[in-house]
Amino acid sequence: MSDSGSQEAPKTRIPRPTVGNKVTVVLGAQWGDEGKGKVVDLLAQDADMVCRCQGGNNAGHTVVVDSVEYDFHLLPSGIINPKVTAFIDFHQAVDGVQEQQRQEQAGQNLGTTKKGIGPVYSAKAARSGLRICDLLADFTQFSERYKALAQQYQSMYPTLKIDIDGELLKLKDYVEQIKPMVRDGVHYMYEALHGPPKKILVEGANAALLDIDFGTYPFVTSSNCTVGGVCTGLGMPPQNVGEVYGVVKAYTTRVGIGAFPSEQKNEIGDLLQTRGKEVGVTTGRKRRCGWLDLVLIKYAHMINGFTALALTKLDILDVFTEIKVGIGYKVDNQTIPHFPANQEVLQRVEVQYETLPGWDSDTSAARSFEELPENAQKYVRFIEEHVGVPVKWIGVGKSRESMIQLF
Repeated sequence: MSDSGSQEAPKTRIPRPTVGNKVTVVLGAQWGDEGKGKVVDLLAQDADMVCRCQGGNNAGHTVVVDSVEYDFHLLPSGIINPKVTAFIDFHQAVDGVQEQQRQEQAGQNLGTTKKGIGPVYSAKAARSGLRICDLLADFTQFSERYKALAQQYQSMYPTLKIDIDGELLKLKDYVEQIKPMVRDGVHYMYEALHGPPKKILVEGANAALLDIDFGTYPFVTSSNCTVGGVCTGLGMPPQNVGEVYGVVKAYTTRVGIGAFPSEQKNEIGDLLQTRGKEVGVTTGRKRRCGWLDLVLIKYAHMINGFTALALTKLDILDVFTEIKVGIGYKVDNQTIPHFPANQEVLQRVEVQYETLPGWDSDTSAARSFEELPENAQKYVRFIEEHVGVPVKWIGVGKSRESMIQLF
């Protein structure tokens, strides 16, 4: 029989966990090559950590500091700052063979960078991938798994040659070099988010329209380069995502093949390519060029929820007397309210343009919004109003000093 007179002491409720530090995210809003490195470099000046959350050395970021040009492929752009901690998350040969097979079988490849990104992510999804934690654990077990993976690839691609023993010797040598730099990523990020106040910057590789799920499939990369990739790549909750900055080039470029509605296959496209020095950092391929497409930017905003935009390379438009901006799409003479997911439909899109007056004057010396020509200011305001997101930075040149901050 229970003692009805006795009372249990009231339990104290566990308080709601604190959110901790927020991360600032920089993402590409088009097909990459928007100048994310410059924005990251700017924000990294007072950052404590700069993180890469997805992709690999297929993405190239160029940063110019004190007239010195740096091209980064795997390392975060913020590594130039000595106070910053950088945090990163044989497949190349397979990538090359796959591209060759696509060309031979279908007459068209995907235009990959041949840096092994597709095969790495394929192996990850097939659960046959090899990870840094495996490399640093038991090397004998790692070697067995490596041999199994290599043999699997060789049976799939008979022309593929892998020096298994030579590669394993190299990897064994890497173990000692890498070990001091490796941490458990989830634990490391948790401590960074919930320790003393820290400025944490996340640098996305690639861009929204190259996202494996939301990009112009199949001409995309193999990772999620939209905001969700920040959480899955770094092992952190969405509540720790703070500002999300979308980087937008003042016109549009694309490397490789795939639909490109606002592309200008004419003297306009040639002029943008020449003035913008539009050549891929990783591939050395010429970029295709066209007018700014705000249907694309609004689509990227729907997915990422940009809190502000960085508009780069405005100075490339200095020589135009009039500038067109894509503001809508028609398919079969019907206006569509969305960005088409299907590649064949996207190929048939007719872009609806708004023509704005150019400024036909040099903006490269401007260091404030007020110093820009009136029509350049109107161009920026048009973008802001149409997308519904404020422009925080405007790039008018290659150097760090050429980024105008508006607020």
